[in-house]
Amino acid sequence: MKKVRVGLIGLGFMGSTHFRIYRELPDAEIVALADVDPRKRAGDVSSVIGNIGNADNSQPLDMTGVKTYDNGYDLIKDPDVDVVDICVPTPDHAGLIVAALDAGKHVFAEKPFARTLAQADEIKAAYARAKTYLNFGMCVRSWPEYRYAWEQYTSGAYGKLRSATFRRLSPSIAGNNWDDWFMDGKRSGGALLDMHLHDTDQVRYFFGRPKAVTSVGVTGGVSKDAVDHVITFFHYDDGTVVEAEGSWMAPKTTPFEMSFQIICEKATVRWMADGFKVFWNDGRVETPQVAATTGWHVELAYFIDCVKNGILPDKYQTFDSVLDGFKINAAEQQSVDTGKRVEIRY
Repeated sequence: MKKVRVGLIGLGFMGSTHFRIYRELPDAEIVALADVDPRKRAGDVSSVIGNIGNADNSQPLDMTGVKTYDNGYDLIKDPDVDVVDICVPTPDHAGLIVAALDAGKHVFAEKPFARTLAQADEIKAAYARAKTYLNFGMCVRSWPEYRYAWEQYTSGAYGKLRSATFRRLSPSIAGNNWDDWFMDGKRSGGALLDMHLHDTDQVRYFFGRPKAVTSVGVTGGVSKDAVDHVITFFHYDDGTVVEAEGSWMAPKTTPFEMSFQIICEKATVRWMADGFKVFWNDGRVETPQVAATTGWHVELAYFIDCVKNGILPDKYQTFDSVLDGFKINAAEQQSVDTGKRVEIRY
């Protein structure tokens, strides 16, 4: 295989981000694009707004050599497509993922990979019968600062966990997206599912499954009916304090923040506004040197390399590990809804 041929479905913030990244990858070639908006199919992404990154959307995307479709299912049928990359609204993920896997395509799908547990089961069954690869946009797992902290923590370098805090705080994105679908809780799952899911996944990835969760949230703060701000305590048998906060409820002028602080027996590692640092108990302050890139770049380059070379893409994720995080997130929603601690039973 000379180049991996990519068909991209959806050209919103993440889709246009993926498009630019694929253009930079020497082993990838975008051969097809599907979007319901004819302007986007022509490469005009000037209406696209995101909450992180510095993409210049004033310049149209170069659509040279790219076939266009107004329907993702038609793109999936294209025999020239090796990888289907899915960046559409969350409730549409499952149908497209299953169709692409059943068509013999490799699939990279943005998170959340499903809207409901029933959809997750459909995807699990499709992947079990597929002979191709499947990865999801859990980009924080491969984000350099998080990845470094994960590698050091899981190696035992920092010692036993004492407490951990994760933050993902966005300005409001109301009105910034196609059909304002993020503000419809039934479609997006709110900030709890769409954003906070990353940190729920990180808690599980770093520390394993919690015994239970206790979550509180603000519902309908900027949306119709979604959880727009959530704070969760993750309960572990050893009594360590692990919590995470996610929000998209602040005014649009508010800077985006993603940060963490992990306090352990030997050191505290944190990534905040003052940079990425490790504060050792003996007084040393270390500034780890990590790659100046994003998790989006790392995850897509890795997936393309695996497809090209026939390597199972399991360095950063497995299906079951991502599903675990999704189930914990569902328990958080239940906790918000009931006002009670919810045991993780699965």
